[in-house]
Amino acid sequence: MVKVLFVCMGNICRSPMAEGVFRRMLEDVGLAERVYVDSAGTHSYHIGAPPDTRSQATAQRRGVDLGRLRARQVTKTDLLEFDYVLAMDRDNFEHLRVLCPDPELQRRVHLFLDFAPDLPEREVPDPYYGGSGGFERVMDLVEEAAQGLLIQIRERYRI
Repeated sequence: MVKVLFVCMGNICRSPMAEGVFRRMLEDVGLAERVYVDSAGTHSYHIGAPPDTRSQATAQRRGVDLGRLRARQVTKTDLLEFDYVLAMDRDNFEHLRVLCPDPELQRRVHLFLDFAPDLPEREVPDPYYGGSGGFERVMDLVEEAAQGLLIQIRERYRI
C-alpha cells in the first residue's frame, strides 16, 4: 500500500483540505484501497480539533467532506512509514527535514506543489488569517497538485 501524508502548520486548513481532495480522487478512480492518506501539522496548536470551519465549508462546496478529520502533530515515525510526506510550504518542508535528518528518508519529503509544475506558485499559502477567497485559492492549488500526485503514483506503482 502506498502511503501519503499531507503536512501544514496546524493541520486545520491546508493539509486536511489536501487529504480530503486526494481521498475523493482516489475513490473516484477506484484506488482508495491501494493508497492510504492522512494529514498532520508540524506544530501542536490544534491537536484533536476538526478542520477550520472555513476549510470545511470550502471543501463541502466542492463535494469533499472533512467533518471526520481531526488535527494531529507529525511524528518521526510518520517519516519512516509514509512514502510521500508533502509539505504545503517551505517552512513546513524545512521543519520536516530537521525532524528527519536521515538523507534517505528526506527523499520522501516534497513540496506538495512540486506535483503541479505548470503552476507559478511553489507553496500553498496559509489562508487562516484571510478571508474566504484564500480558502478557495487553496482548494484550486490543492486540486491541481493532487491530480499531478495521482498521475505520479499511478505511473510509479503501476496501479
